[in-house]
Amino acid sequence: MTDLTLEERLEEAVKTLKVRGVRMTPQRYAILSYLLETRSHPTADEIYKALADRFPSMSVATVYNNLKLLKEAGLVRELTFGDQASRFDGQMHDHYHVTCIVCGRIDDFEYPPMRFIEKEAERLTGYATAEHRMEVYGICPACRKAQEEAKQMAMVTAKAAGNEH
Repeated sequence: MTDLTLEERLEEAVKTLKVRGVRMTPQRYAILSYLLETRSHPTADEIYKALADRFPSMSVATVYNNLKLLKEAGLVRELTFGDQASRFDGQMHDHYHVTCIVCGRIDDFEYPPMRFIEKEAERLTGYATAEHRMEVYGICPACRKAQEEAKQMAMVTAKAAGNEH
């Protein structure tokens, strides 16, 4: 996990883009700030909706183009999950994700990088590995709570229906 403040991370991003000959526009700054502040791993559409009031002339295409540029600069990470819309992560330190199979929520979890997996993949396949991604799936606390409440309600309803006869 990084020890830099949000402001320091944004300053570093401005420098990174400047080296690449890219200026930090207000929209780009807002998109990057949003990604650095949130832990929700938003889609491009969610980012657009979150910033639309502040930037009424900004289009969804602007968001997509800026995300592509920020990704290429190594400032954000794109998370792809099959046919679902890509999600974006401004936390570039090594970490893993757990995804809810009910609602799609994605949370970070900190665990030491498992570089041994990359080495083992190289040994077994001959590939020169670049990185790895581990995906963990389960049911988030909010969905577990909702399922438990629905189960309790069903039991109460069934008991009440049984008492009517």
